[in-house]
Amino acid sequence: MSAWRVEFRSKAEGDLSKLDKIIQRRVIEKLDWLAANFENIFPLSLAGEFKDFNKLRVGDWRVFYKIFWEGKTIDVCYIEHRSKAYKKK
Repeated sequence: MSAWRVEFRSKAEGDLSKLDKIIQRRVIEKLDWLAANFENIFPLSLAGEFKDFNKLRVGDWRVFYKIFWEGKTIDVCYIEHRSKAYKKK
């Protein structure tokens, strides 16, 4: 069982950099947990216009990501507060 990798798109890097340092740390810790435990969880897929994404909840923040099974990669697409997360794409 090999570990999954987490990669950030430039949009997600920008979103992360705008967050408070404490929230940044929580997001990164949760993504590290996701990568380490991915084989044992059931990813939360979204529907509708967000059907290509999965989500990870970090308190009031949502991390939208795509899964690339062949390369065992979690591609973080964007990070947004829950009040705005589902109004964009």
